Amino acid sequence: MVTMLEARLQTQQRNTQNSQETGLWSSGFGMKLEAVTPFLGKYRPFVGRCCQTCTPKSWESLFHRSIMDLGFCNVILVKEENTRFRGWLVRRLCYFLWSLEQHIPPCQDAPQKIMESTGVQSVISGRAPGGAGEGQVPGLVKKEVQRILGHIQAPLHPFLLRLFSWALLRFLNCVFLNVQLHKGQMKMVHKATQAGLPLVLLSTHKSLLDGILLPFVLLSQGLGVLRVVWDPRTCSPTLRALLKKLGGLFLPPEANLTLDSSEGVLARAVVHAALVPLGLWTGALAVLRSLWSWGRSPRVCVRVHLAQPFSLQEYTTNARSCWGSRQTLEQLLQPIVLGQCNVVPDTEKEQEWTPATGPLLALKEEDQLLVRRLSRHVLNASVTSSAVMSTAIMAALLLFKHQKLLGEFSWLTEETLLRGFDVGFSGQLRCLVQHTLSLLRAHVVLLRVHQGDLLVVPRPGPGLTRLARLSAELLPVFLSEAVGACAVRGLLAGRVPPEGPWELQGIELLSQNELYRQILLLLHLLPQDLLLLQPCQSSYCYCQEVLDRLIQCGLLVAEETPGSRAACDTGRQRLSAKLLWKPSGDFTDSDSDDFEEAEGRFFRLSQQSRCPDFFLFLCRLLSPLLQAFAQAATFLHQGQLPDTESGYTEQLLQFLQATAQEEGFFECADPNLAISAVWTFRDLGVLQQTPSPAGPMLYLSPTFTSRENQEKLEQFIRQFICS
Repeated sequence: MVTMLEARLQTQQRNTQNSQETGLWSSGFGMKLEAVTPFLGKYRPFVGRCCQTCTPKSWESLFHRSIMDLGFCNVILVKEENTRFRGWLVRRLCYFLWSLEQHIPPCQDAPQKIMESTGVQSVISGRAPGGAGEGQVPGLVKKEVQRILGHIQAPLHPFLLRLFSWALLRFLNCVFLNVQLHKGQMKMVHKATQAGLPLVLLSTHKSLLDGILLPFVLLSQGLGVLRVVWDPRTCSPTLRALLKKLGGLFLPPEANLTLDSSEGVLARAVVHAALVPLGLWTGALAVLRSLWSWGRSPRVCVRVHLAQPFSLQEYTTNARSCWGSRQTLEQLLQPIVLGQCNVVPDTEKEQEWTPATGPLLALKEEDQLLVRRLSRHVLNASVTSSAVMSTAIMAALLLFKHQKLLGEFSWLTEETLLRGFDVGFSGQLRCLVQHTLSLLRAHVVLLRVHQGDLLVVPRPGPGLTRLARLSAELLPVFLSEAVGACAVRGLLAGRVPPEGPWELQGIELLSQNELYRQILLLLHLLPQDLLLLQPCQSSYCYCQEVLDRLIQCGLLVAEETPGSRAACDTGRQRLSAKLLWKPSGDFTDSDSDDFEEAEGRFFRLSQQSRCPDFFLFLCRLLSPLLQAFAQAATFLHQGQLPDTESGYTEQLLQFLQATAQEEGFFECADPNLAISAVWTFRDLGVLQQTPSPAGPMLYLSPTFTSRENQEKLEQFIRQFICS
C-alpha cells in the first residue's frame, strides 16, 4: 500500500497531461485545481431537503428560495455590533452584554397544561390501568403528578441561564476557531417556528459536545431554551438542582419500568406530556469531563448542519398512503440463495432494525411502523446533511492505493460536489493534503524518497480499520454507483474470471433485465440503514436510478441491437397494461416504455482507459461490508451456538480479527460490521432466535446446518466482491 505524494508540483506537465486525458479518473473539469473550494461555480450544493413524496407542502413552503446565496455565520463571534450599545467599554464587555440580551421565553402554565393532557387525565379518571378508578383518590393523584413533575423539571432561572451562556461563549471561543452555521438553514428553522407549533429537534450526536453546543447555538439564534435530558444517576442532588434551573430534564426512575407495571403508568403519562412541547437533545455528563482535554488540543472549526424542517402532521397523513406489500428478507432471498428459485419477487423488503423500546411497544402496530419509517426519513436527511470531511477523502485514496494524492484529492472533492453533497473544508490544495495527513498521522507512515517526493504508507494492522471507517463516509456519495458496480461484478462472475483483462469483460453483453435482477439481489442483501432508501421509494425506481448513474458516469455504454428502438428515443408511446395499475410512486423516467422492450436492451462496459480504476474504486467502497458478510458465512460451522446475540457477535468479531491478522484485510474487522452481519443473517433465516430465561438466544437454522448450504450462502455473497 504505497502512495506517492509529489512534493514539487510540475504545473506545466500536469496541465499538458490533463488536456490529453478525458477519462473518468481525471478531474471532472479536465484540470487539477491548486485551490479547493466547496463550490461548483457560484453556489454551494444544498443538502438535507425533506421528502417531496411524504411532505410536499413542507418541501415547498419551508424552503428558503435564496438559500444557496446565503453564506455561513460564526455564532461564537460576538462584537460590539451584536449589542444595542456602543463604546470602548462595550467592546470589552460585549460577551456579557450579549448574554443579557438573549430572549428567554417564560414557560408559564406548564404544570396546568400537563395536568390537562389526555394521558394524565386518563390516569386520573381511571380510564387507564393504575388510574384513580382502581382505588386511588383523584386529589392524591394530582399531588403525585406535581411530585413527578417537580422531579422532572424546575422553572427556568433567567439569570443563571444568561450567566451560563456568557461562560460557555468564552469557553467555546477558547476551544474553537469558529462555530459555523448556514444562514439559509437557520432561516428555514425560523420559518417553521412562525406557525407557533412545537419544534422537535433530532440529533445524530457526532460529538460529546453536542449536549451543550447545540442548545447554545439555537439559543443564540433566538429559538429559546432547548431542554436537555440528563441521566439522574450521574448527577449529585446539588448538580441536579442547578441543571434543572438551566433547562435540564431528569426522568423519574419509575418511568423506565415495564409497560405492564401499574406503578410507572402515571410517571410515563407525565413524562410524555412534559416532553411533547419540547425539543430534546440527549446530553451526557461525560461532556463536562471531556472539556478539559478539548481545551488543551489545538483549536479547530465546527459546523452545525440543520436539515429542512417538515410537518409531522403532514407526514403522518401522507406516509400511510405509500405502504404496499412487503416480505421478509428470508422470503425474498433464501430461495434464491439455495438455488430453489431464480425469480426475484415483485415486492419490497420488510426490515426494521429500530430498537424496540418501551414507548415504541406501547403504540399500535400501525403507529410503530409509522415511527420506524419516520426514523429512516430522519436518517436519510441527517446523512445527506452532513458534510464530507477531508479525512474521509484521504482515507479512501490511501486504502485504494492511489498514486497521486494531490490530483486525486481534487478530483474526488469535485465529484462529491457534483453529486450534491457538501464538503467541510477549503483552501490551498497542498496545505489541505498536508493538514489531512497530519490528522491521520497515527495511521500512516510518511517517508521521504528521491527528488523530495513523499512516500505515504498506511500502517498495517488495526489502523486500517480506522481508515476504512473514515472512508465509509464517502459511501453515501457514491452509493448508487457502488451498488451498480458490484451488481455488474456479480453478473460477470459466472462468465469472465475476476482476474481477466478489462477488455475481455467489456466484450460481454449485459441485458437490462439481468442488471435489474442483480441490483435487486444486492439491494435486498444490504442493510437498509446503509442504503438510506426512503420508505416511500420503490426498489425498482432505485434500480433505474442505479442504472442511470452507471450510464451517466460512463461505465456502461448502450449497445444498439438490430431492429430495437434506440435507447435515446424518448418518443411517447401508449402505456402498456402492466403500467396502468402501478402506484404513482413506482413511475420513473423510463416507465413510458413497455417492460418487454427492456429485454432487448443491452449494455457493455466502457473501454475508456480510466474505467477499470474507477470500477475498482466503486467496488471497494462496499468491500468491507461484503467481506464481513462472506466471512460470517464461513464462520457458521465454527461458531458456538446457541448463544446470545451479543455473545455470538463477539465470537464473530474475534474471528474477523483473527482472519485479518492472517490475510491482512483489516477493513472488515469492525464491531459495527459484525453486528450488521449477525442481524442480516437473522433476517435471512440463517440464524433463528428463541426466548430463554437469559434473554433471546440465537441458534443455527436447520436449513443451514449443512455445509453445502453454507457454501451456497458464501458463494452468493462473494459474487458481488471484486478482488
